[in-house]
Amino acid sequence: MTKPITTRGAGETEALGEALAAKLRPGDAVALFGDLGAGKTAFVRGLAAGLRCEDEVSSPTYALVHEHPGPIPLAHFDMYRVASWEDLASTGYFDYLDQGFVLAIEWSENIEAFLPEACWRVRISPGGTVEERLILIEKSQSEGGAI
Repeated sequence: MTKPITTRGAGETEALGEALAAKLRPGDAVALFGDLGAGKTAFVRGLAAGLRCEDEVSSPTYALVHEHPGPIPLAHFDMYRVASWEDLASTGYFDYLDQGFVLAIEWSENIEAFLPEACWRVRISPGGTVEERLILIEKSQSEGGAI
């Protein structure tokens, strides 16, 4: 099992997201798990920077999905309010799976049964101080992998 990485502030959390972006390919999914305010959106800002997406990243809480164009486009989902298969289908999630986007999925615990079998799982939890986060990154498929 991989050990969590400790970040000390949003900038370090973004840098870790940017490092993961270097390993991503079109069609990959990044499932983010963590409480409100854990740093999921900061991590996605790093993913977007690493994928060279030029527009600003913010939480898609009310829109449910934001598209960020780039050499490898990013689809950023917020599944906080998704409570059923019908809710999930209405987000357009299934349409994005084969469109060449990297998917960044906040609140993945709400749709865990519908995550791609092979995806990156990013678990963010509080650290020892207000600014610290413990971030565990694992690739969920047989060959494994971590950063």
